[in-house]
Amino acid sequence: MSRAGSEVKMGRPSIRLISSYIFDWIVLIVVAAVGYVLGVITPNKRPFSLVNPDISFPFTEHETVPDWLLFVLSCGVPAAIIVIVSIIFVPGATVPKNTPASLIWKRKLWELHTGLLGLLMSVACGFFFVSGIKNMCGKPRPDLLARCLPDLENASKFLIGGFQGESKLGNSIGQLYSADICQQTDKAKLNDGFRSYPSGHSAASAGGLLYLSLFLASKFAVTMPFVATGTSSSSHDVHAAFPSRLGSAVEQYDDEASAPMTGKGANTSIAYNSSVQSLRRQAAAPPVYLLVITVAPFCLAIFIAASRWFDFRHHGFDILFGFCIGVFTAIFSFRFYHLPITVGAGWAWGPRSPDRAFWAGVGRLGYVGEKDVERGMTVPANYGASTDVEAHGASLSVPAAMSYRSPVSRNDPYQDVELHNLNEGTSQGA
Repeated sequence: MSRAGSEVKMGRPSIRLISSYIFDWIVLIVVAAVGYVLGVITPNKRPFSLVNPDISFPFTEHETVPDWLLFVLSCGVPAAIIVIVSIIFVPGATVPKNTPASLIWKRKLWELHTGLLGLLMSVACGFFFVSGIKNMCGKPRPDLLARCLPDLENASKFLIGGFQGESKLGNSIGQLYSADICQQTDKAKLNDGFRSYPSGHSAASAGGLLYLSLFLASKFAVTMPFVATGTSSSSHDVHAAFPSRLGSAVEQYDDEASAPMTGKGANTSIAYNSSVQSLRRQAAAPPVYLLVITVAPFCLAIFIAASRWFDFRHHGFDILFGFCIGVFTAIFSFRFYHLPITVGAGWAWGPRSPDRAFWAGVGRLGYVGEKDVERGMTVPANYGASTDVEAHGASLSVPAAMSYRSPVSRNDPYQDVELHNLNEGTSQGA
């Protein structure tokens, strides 16, 4: 969890850095609490028609997915799976056998921390937005009239909208009545009848379960096969059946096997070039069972959202809009804490630099950097260098070809490089 050049001693993160992430948890918990408050206050009540078939459905006493089960499926289950995956499968098979257990557990706990923090962000933000919109809009649910128990004998007292002349024509379709016409004594039941838009179940299920699908896809490298950035696809060689036959080298091998070609059919005039790889060998589809495991949470989210339709709790657009909110918060929260699936190898972003734990400010590119660079001091070029080494002096030798070189000098601070480029552009423009 530490970084080169940061205020880290003996492999332990600074108190400032730890405090900043504790504050992140507090902020998200407060967001969820505010969402709960918004969900229980009295909503606006949109006027409605007594002959509207869209709000005339019966009240379902036993929901397919009640609130407690929604919490378990969208929060509890994803959290439990994130814990299991982070503890068992992280940091993966590429770790050398002599890696200290302390470093392995640091990586496990960091991936667990970011996984749960992203889940909380996704669900809490979706809950906050949905709760606020519900009470502002006050849209009637499909079962509103069954909840309302309207006072039909005195309906004319509560008429507030529509063309009132319709009554003389024997037609009252366009007449709208206020919620005061309702005789329902259970205020909580009545108030909930005006919280149809958007669907909270849809947003919560998408926010928690889609986030889980993205988390599993990242950890198990489940994605559409892709070609690494920078691979040329315009050359005929990379699309040939046996591209290795088009080059020349010292050995003769078949593209589909590791043994030398001998006997009948071997062409000794064409040599094999081991550096030539066909485009089709750059990627492969993951196992289908992993795809099923990854997609299963998303399918469960779809079922939960659909249940709000056949339970007569929401209109179709309410479900779709709530689900879209959950999809947005899930994708945003996942990318906020994790690398893209296609290039991230299943890792989360690393921690912030201790001196930028709470604030980066103007003039900095992000929340990772060296304090000495900002002070104008020359520091070793170790941008992006790994610090997964013991704090008692372990060192790594980096080949010169892999070291960072700036346009000015290898040891120049990054800010000096930017100033140099800016000065060059200014002088050329003049």
